[in-house]
Amino acid sequence: MPARTLLDRLVDGGFRLLEVLMVALLGAMVAMVLGNVVLRYVFDSGIAISDEMSRYFFVWLTFVGAVAVHREHAHLGVDTLVRVLPRLGRLACLAVSDALVLVCCAVFFWGTWKQHAINASNVAPISGLPMNFVHGIGYFTSIGVGAMVALRLVRLLTGRLDEREIAIFAGEAEDERGAATRQGLE
Repeated sequence: MPARTLLDRLVDGGFRLLEVLMVALLGAMVAMVLGNVVLRYVFDSGIAISDEMSRYFFVWLTFVGAVAVHREHAHLGVDTLVRVLPRLGRLACLAVSDALVLVCCAVFFWGTWKQHAINASNVAPISGLPMNFVHGIGYFTSIGVGAMVALRLVRLLTGRLDEREIAIFAGEAEDERGAATRQGLE
């Protein structure tokens, strides 16, 4: 196994921070919702901002999780056809798939950008936060997933994509974080 570079360690650390953020968001959501349930049941009151913030945290948790899951190659995929294709067919499917995902990321970023001014002028009813606080996650998700896909597409087009990545795409193996082959699970 090749030595890990400083950049690899920094990227891994960044993704660990994302995982910590996701745990914190989930914990805060549970605390706010459970706290409100107890307050409403026992004291016939509640904290209005906790309902709003738990919804916003759920949106953030979903989209931050999408970036983290993309790195883990854990998004749903249909690999039935890709699995039976030869190497050239797999590479073609990988290129088409990555190009389509890149287009979707560009559309997502562009849509978030086009809505930015509208969301900046709209405020949340209870907290008063600009709605960019919620919808701005589109920037993070589109750039995060788009960068990972673009880098893999560049490696594919320059011939630097290794067989392990092709096998992961074809559903034959998981990456080193999964450490198991999927063939034995079928």
